[in-house]
Amino acid sequence: MAKRRSSAATGPRLLSGGNPQLAKGDGDAVVQQWIAAMPGWKQDIGRELDQLIVAAVPDVRKAIRWNTPFYGRPNDGWFLAFHCLTKYIKVAFFQGVALNPVPPVSSKQPSVRYVHLSETEAIDWQQIGDWALQASRLPGERLF
Repeated sequence: MAKRRSSAATGPRLLSGGNPQLAKGDGDAVVQQWIAAMPGWKQDIGRELDQLIVAAVPDVRKAIRWNTPFYGRPNDGWFLAFHCLTKYIKVAFFQGVALNPVPPVSSKQPSVRYVHLSETEAIDWQQIGDWALQASRLPGERLF
């Protein structure tokens, strides 16, 4: 009888679009595990995005929920999350309409705005860092 490899040995399963499936957890270690499971070019962008958020908001709080990394302020709600899709990484700013300038992609939720990061388009890391800092200063969302 062949031995089954544990999920710890094989790593997180990738969902559609290459989004890692990982149990919910809190802290940097679980977010780093999720980023390490991102496929191909998405992993480099995910790592850069995480580092940028930490540089902009040094006391950031991190968690994985719904197979997505969330970023917030201690004792406050969440201000940002990102998710892998097939052709891009979708970065969600929960109070995005209050940012200046407003991120380019709208949402069904009136206050949420997105920016899409892809392998083929230039990324304005300075703008994303500025949005992360602005977002961290707004009231956070209490999603869970």
